[in-house]
Amino acid sequence: SQVFVPPHPLIKHWVSVLRNEQTPCAVFRSAMAELGRLLIYEACRDWLPTITGEIQTPVAVSSVEFIDPREPVMVVPILRAGLALAENASSILPATKTYHLGLRRDEETLQPSVYLNNLPEKIPEGTRVLVIDPMLATGGTIVAAIDLLVDRGVTSKQIKVVSAVAAPPALQKLSNKFPGLHVYAGMIDSEVDERGYCFKLLAIQCSFCK
Repeated sequence: SQVFVPPHPLIKHWVSVLRNEQTPCAVFRSAMAELGRLLIYEACRDWLPTITGEIQTPVAVSSVEFIDPREPVMVVPILRAGLALAENASSILPATKTYHLGLRRDEETLQPSVYLNNLPEKIPEGTRVLVIDPMLATGGTIVAAIDLLVDRGVTSKQIKVVSAVAAPPALQKLSNKFPGLHVYAGMIDSEVDERGYCFKLLAIQCSFCK
């Protein structure tokens, strides 16, 4: 897999807000949404299908280019923390379809289990998929999510992962199992602790003050 950390000052700003333990819950959620907007924008660069045509402007006919509405991007937020990071996807992308995927990690074994799966049984060939998960730590959850997509006909080259913070164990698992996968992260952590959390943990652990 390839990992991208866009060098944008706004991305650094919102990641810093998310990591600050003094950040209020409402600001935390807003910061997550803004970070998601920026990362999704970067992830979709040179990736979206387009169509050309002509329009009548106030002064002349002009050749133009639009995003092809016949090929909506499939947005898959990992519940529930992924909802805020994916909040602005529909305002950025002209054509999207959202499917929720709920995975719960066992805090002792660190293994994920599926408790909600709204994915279609078969995903059309060529569908572009954004998987949204705020924290990639041990990698168990994101690997399980992508496995479900691959089982439905998606190739790893059609998938882009958007995350606020990613750690080497998760990135290594993704690289080993899904060649061609692209990950867009707000920052890369150095390692994870014995609980399977990133050391540079988001302030409220992506729980939004549960």
